[in-house]
Amino acid sequence: MNSKTNKLFIFFFFAVQIILAQATFRTNVSKSKLGVNQRFRIEFEINAQGGDNFTPPNFSNFTVVGGPSQSVNQSWINGKSSFSQKYVYILQPKKLGTFTIGSATIEYDGNVLKSNPVKISVSKAVETPANPNDPRYIAEQNIHIVAEVSNTKPYVGEAITVVYKLYVSDKISVSDWRINNAIQFNGFWHQNLDSKNQQVQRGKYNGEDYRYVIFKKDLLIPQKSGKLFIDPIEMDVSVGVPTGRGDFFGNMITRNVVQQIKTPKRTINVKELPIADKPENFTGAVGDFTYKMTTNKRVLKANESAEIKVEVSGKGNLKLFELPKITTSDELEVYTPTHDEKVRTTTTGLTGKVSDTYVVVPEFKGKYKIPETSFTYFNPKDKKYHTITTEPIFIESLGGYANSVAQNPIESKKEDLASNENNFRYIGTKATFHKENASDFYGSKWYYILVIIPLLAIPIGIIIGNRKQARALDVEGNRLRKADRLAKKYLSEAKKQLGKKEEFYIALEKALHNFLKAKLQVETTDISKEKIAEILKSKNVETEVIKDFISVLDDCDFARYTPTTDVMMQQEFEKAKAIIIKLDKVL
Repeated sequence: MNSKTNKLFIFFFFAVQIILAQATFRTNVSKSKLGVNQRFRIEFEINAQGGDNFTPPNFSNFTVVGGPSQSVNQSWINGKSSFSQKYVYILQPKKLGTFTIGSATIEYDGNVLKSNPVKISVSKAVETPANPNDPRYIAEQNIHIVAEVSNTKPYVGEAITVVYKLYVSDKISVSDWRINNAIQFNGFWHQNLDSKNQQVQRGKYNGEDYRYVIFKKDLLIPQKSGKLFIDPIEMDVSVGVPTGRGDFFGNMITRNVVQQIKTPKRTINVKELPIADKPENFTGAVGDFTYKMTTNKRVLKANESAEIKVEVSGKGNLKLFELPKITTSDELEVYTPTHDEKVRTTTTGLTGKVSDTYVVVPEFKGKYKIPETSFTYFNPKDKKYHTITTEPIFIESLGGYANSVAQNPIESKKEDLASNENNFRYIGTKATFHKENASDFYGSKWYYILVIIPLLAIPIGIIIGNRKQARALDVEGNRLRKADRLAKKYLSEAKKQLGKKEEFYIALEKALHNFLKAKLQVETTDISKEKIAEILKSKNVETEVIKDFISVLDDCDFARYTPTTDVMMQQEFEKAKAIIIKLDKVL
């Protein structure tokens, strides 16, 4: 072998060694064809030590039901070493079709490596084999979730409740569960009901004895007629399945599996309110109500005002209709009413009262009439409209100027001026002054204190004025301080409830809706998150801020049913505060 051949051999030898030494990063899947109800394992593996900053691909068409988890394997065989590091996920497809999972990335030796993309074909659901020894089959047969609807044919505006129950057979055990999706109640006004007292109860499922727990309750009020849908709720449940074997002490050995279950899609057929005999003043009140108009004063002295209150109380859609408005004469000054709601949300609907309080101020003396008002509501029980008409209110003003409009004007009388010889007297033109104890104050300590104080006040006033001027010119600082005060105002109740999971997230969600209500002049609790996003987008709010806002609302829904900590609640509070400040800058 000549020298040229030797050099060529050495070149190829080192080239092969360099190629073998290069790091590879690849994607492996346990199966590429599966049913929509099945799961698969996906691994991202690098064969060299030192990989960092791993970034997974987008799993938008899949639900991550497990992971990420990491594993490292290093071995020596016949003097050769091997190394692999894996990042593992368990995925389940969301729908049928063929999907491509893109490349994951990882940094190695200053370079960014990409794994190979993979294709996954998803077909119709595959039936679980009826194997009585398969833990997943046992779990599927012994755990169920149902959504019980109180009324599937309500009227528009009539409240219904949805109660979610988890049924568990005595043959298995459950250690934990997690709700995977945020339910959208499109077409409904929605309010979550308190379900924190999740006590285990006994009941029947398909005629068999089961244990069950109520984990979620919602009050819904349909806002339009026709077919409305309640989307399924999906859950992952950790199930302990007995294996039929015992340990050394005779205790039953169980195998833990994660079972995914969901409710069927429910259809609600909403009836339109009767058109025949519908009064013109009907504003959408549905339920059973009483109505009254009252005043706190009927006789007013000078500079006094009266309060006129219109109030609806009872049971029904109390937050979703307009109250009657009062009418007055031009001689009464009427201020914008103060709205008040004292409403409780229960499994049977909204109960309590709502009111508008007007402040009226007479400009003249006399008696004034507040005309009668009428309130109309529809009662689903008797399927009829009912109208309540109040009596008029009379207010008498004793102060102010007389007015021809007033019924009891007070006439003034002129009196002649009586002349008297003492009306005009001699005015003195000289005065005599006497100096008394002049030395008591002049030269005293109080004299010098009062002289020095104005001299000291001048520089202090200049300093204070300069600071106020600098603060007034700090536009950005003033805006941030104002926004910070605004955020604290809306989030004050949520801050009080920190540490109490259910109360905190309810207060946080209410604070965000109240903020939007004040800024946008719309009742955001009546519309979906998608509609809120559209409104904010129309106000030129950045997409990232909108996503953060919707994300906090979603977190409020999820966190009520999943484990959380004080640290997580504090983080949500700070996130909500930052979002309110950002939104206030735009709105």
